[in-house]
Amino acid sequence: MPNYLDDAQRDDITRLRASFTGRTEWPTWLLLIGVYSAWPGLLLLSPQLGLWPTTLLLIPLLVLWMSLQHELLHGHPTRWLWLNKVLGYAPFAVWYPYTLYRDTHMQHHRDEDLTVPGLDPESRYLSQSGWQRTGQVMRLLRWLDKTPPGRLVFGVPLALGSLVVEQSERLVRGEDKAWFMWSTHGFFLLLMFSFIERVSIMSGWHYLVFITIPALAISMVRSYYEHRPDEQPQQRTVINEAGWPWRWLFLNLNLHLVHHDLPGLAWYHIPTVYRARREQWLARSGGFLLPGYAELFRRHSFNPVDSPQHPHV
Repeated sequence: MPNYLDDAQRDDITRLRASFTGRTEWPTWLLLIGVYSAWPGLLLLSPQLGLWPTTLLLIPLLVLWMSLQHELLHGHPTRWLWLNKVLGYAPFAVWYPYTLYRDTHMQHHRDEDLTVPGLDPESRYLSQSGWQRTGQVMRLLRWLDKTPPGRLVFGVPLALGSLVVEQSERLVRGEDKAWFMWSTHGFFLLLMFSFIERVSIMSGWHYLVFITIPALAISMVRSYYEHRPDEQPQQRTVINEAGWPWRWLFLNLNLHLVHHDLPGLAWYHIPTVYRARREQWLARSGGFLLPGYAELFRRHSFNPVDSPQHPHV
């Protein structure tokens, strides 16, 4: 546990982990069973439900699945990383292989590098030199990406464009790990799309375009203003007191500073730990507090939240 926690906080967290819920991790197991049942179930029932009702139900299910994958790579519901990998490997959300997400996200958790371009793989900021090399159209897209509507519309193309460039470079260099990862991911994608085409009324293209892309866009609402540049690493991570259903879809990752300080804390314990010491968490964040995602849309739909250029790099 971080050394800034006092004895009472350490005892509280220890009690939570030693509780029946903490030992069994039944909430995460229940969600896993639910997703693995609901995904094929909705596809099998799609002829009765209809194409667009099925689509609208699958989108939030995939958002929840991506949040569950995040829990798995952080050591839940088991302490066996290989088993968590098996549990989270299903390519329901298509675009990011589990192992790629795991490796880049673990690198993202080096808090001293948060938001720094080239060091934080999840940074949405550009260095000063990177900005100078960027063309006018891309600069406009980067500014639009700094508004919530722009993130919903342009966030996915920008992220997938970067993914294609970075991973193509790895494949061209002949990295064995990259070739194995994408070959394995591609194999399971073929199986998944074959299942979709065979048992449901939707095409693979429909699933790809109208389900996975909207789901990824919604998941990017969480990361829209999750981090900011600041000289103090602990003040780079937000506390967003979001309401339902965002808390459920994102499995409490809206309280993001708590997660970064205690990355091994299960999603269902995060609100309890936060509420017990709310003022301390707010002080630690340097006042980096948001009252919810609706407020972000209200404030910044036409006013970028900050600059796409990193101020210190």
